[in-house]
Amino acid sequence: MELRQLKYFLKAKELLNFTEAARVLNISQSTLSQQIKQLENELDVPLFNRIGKRITLTEAGNLFSEYALQSIHRANEGFLLLQDLKNLNTGKITIGVIYSMRIPFAKTLIQFATHYPNIKIQVVFGTTKDLLEKLNLHQFDFVLTFHEKAKESHLNYHPLLSSNMVLVTAKKSSLAQKSMLSLNEVAKLPLALPFSGYSTIQFFEEVFSQKNLNPNICMEINDIPTLFEIVKTGQWHTILSDTSINDPDVVAIPIKGKNMRRTIMIISLKEAYEKKAVKKLYELLTTN
Repeated sequence: MELRQLKYFLKAKELLNFTEAARVLNISQSTLSQQIKQLENELDVPLFNRIGKRITLTEAGNLFSEYALQSIHRANEGFLLLQDLKNLNTGKITIGVIYSMRIPFAKTLIQFATHYPNIKIQVVFGTTKDLLEKLNLHQFDFVLTFHEKAKESHLNYHPLLSSNMVLVTAKKSSLAQKSMLSLNEVAKLPLALPFSGYSTIQFFEEVFSQKNLNPNICMEINDIPTLFEIVKTGQWHTILSDTSINDPDVVAIPIKGKNMRRTIMIISLKEAYEKKAVKKLYELLTTN
């Protein structure tokens, strides 16, 4: 059953004349008759009584016309909805973001929402592991995260920005005036680090291990704002990406080492349809 057949049927019902209906539809009468006959064969019931050159609607035709009209209306509504989606007048984007990206991403988010106020945006913060798992379950349009492991063939990877790993300490700390620290120095400090599952702690566990260092990890906390509050006491320090630092009471000290710079990626599923709204957000992310 095709929409054009329903349109042909409804026009013939309206005019009760195949010749006139064909003229209005700008098709031949034989085409109209053939399409309506195919529709009747598919439904296995006649829709019109044919009496010479006259036609009348059967009981089945009268009942079916209501549903045919609803189908046409719903299809038109769907077309208008898709046009709105294409023109960014409607739609929804769901994004997974690591905490380290909250500051730069917030700026882009405000800009996007200002330009496209009719697009609903859902942002979920989480660990790299959790975000990638949810992406694979099609729960996100894309995620923003660090990714140092081998690339998976079913995912798209687009480098977004590079970020330095830094020691975060209180502004009142004796370390605050340091211009740089070595990994050896960092390992000896009392550290409060993100909880297992955060890519930052996984990264530094590997880095410390490569240097045969045993860092003094006193706390693991799965909430970054709480980490900042701990650090502000001056008794503990943490390690984060420099993109996540935006607090006047702490300072970020670079850590020596060629591997202390990491890349944040835009990661999406290759097989997933890429919405126009998502493409526009990509553009803003890469130009900011």
